[in-house]
Amino acid sequence: MRFSLSHILAPRQSPTEFFAMARALGITDVEIRNDTPNVVGTISPSEVNSAATEAGINLLSINALYPFNVWNEERRAQTEKLAAYAAACGAEALVMCPLNEGKPISPEALVEALKAIKPILIKHGIKGLVEPLGFGVSSLRHKSDAIAAIKAADGEGVFKLVHDTFHHHLASETGFYPEWTGLVHISGVADTTVSVDDMLDSHRVLVDERDRLGTASQVRALQAAGYTGLFSYEPFATEVQELAEPQKALAQSMDWLRAQVKH
Repeated sequence: MRFSLSHILAPRQSPTEFFAMARALGITDVEIRNDTPNVVGTISPSEVNSAATEAGINLLSINALYPFNVWNEERRAQTEKLAAYAAACGAEALVMCPLNEGKPISPEALVEALKAIKPILIKHGIKGLVEPLGFGVSSLRHKSDAIAAIKAADGEGVFKLVHDTFHHHLASETGFYPEWTGLVHISGVADTTVSVDDMLDSHRVLVDERDRLGTASQVRALQAAGYTGLFSYEPFATEVQELAEPQKALAQSMDWLRAQVKH
């Protein structure tokens, strides 16, 4: 397995500290964010690029453009800003998340948004990673719907999917689309008291033997289907973000997951 890290797991670390932790774990690919922590809004792209170059780090993505499928002038400006930042700091892609507020968005509106985003990404030389969210209130829950919209928008070559093990489980998905998958987000849920319908980002921890999402099984299925890309740790739980030694905990999780995937 080839791992990467999302800055969400250690938001108190500066980019330089985060990049150093990744390299200490043998990881060379990371995702930065525009929320927690808000690297995009607080640090210049040239500084991020310099820190990444010095550390030997590849910037996979900026996470995230939200809500990408509600297209208007505000979203256009947001997309331009994030795409320009991504290009300037050397990030390869922009993660794109759908509206997650219990309001439906039509398939036609989804296609319209992708058609509008496509030339902006092309102009800046980056890719779009569409991440369906499995929550019941999400306006785009299933990867199959995202693929259909990408095809309708003639977006092959510009857009790919994020397969998120948490959202895959919440949406009760069974399909794996390795040829469409540009990145896999991994996390686990260990809380035995929460139902699947009530699982939230705050329940997402580092993957270990307590995991209820079947993350190891999903990884095996993706690899068996032909996926050869990265698996990016994306736990949102406060208990992970406040770890005194996140590097040690990550190393343990990585070792555990590698051992499970070999079985």
